[in-house]
Amino acid sequence: QVQLVESGGGLVQDGGSLRLSCVVSGIVFSIRTMGWYRQAPGKQRELVARITRGGTTNYADSVKNRFTISRDNPKNTLFLQMNSLKTEDTAVYYCNADSPYATWGQGTQVTVSS
Repeated sequence: QVQLVESGGGLVQDGGSLRLSCVVSGIVFSIRTMGWYRQAPGKQRELVARITRGGTTNYADSVKNRFTISRDNPKNTLFLQMNSLKTEDTAVYYCNADSPYATWGQGTQVTVSS
């Protein structure tokens, strides 16, 4: 059974940075394309970044050139480096496969203040 444990969120000022981590277990992490998703209050969950098993990355236009997704396969860990944060980045952030499993982690709250 897949388990996803996100961490690293917090409160940061506009323009600040955070680094999120997600430890994954229960799957063969190294072969899966993984992604970071976020859900803001009153909005649907959206995929903001994805990374293939080979390291190819894709980003939503709203975070391009500000966020960087990476992975450490031996440690079954996914990362999201978030720079130049904006108030509209405020959301709960989750990791999952790009074709997401039904199971989600608890997420990690990111709050950007103006």
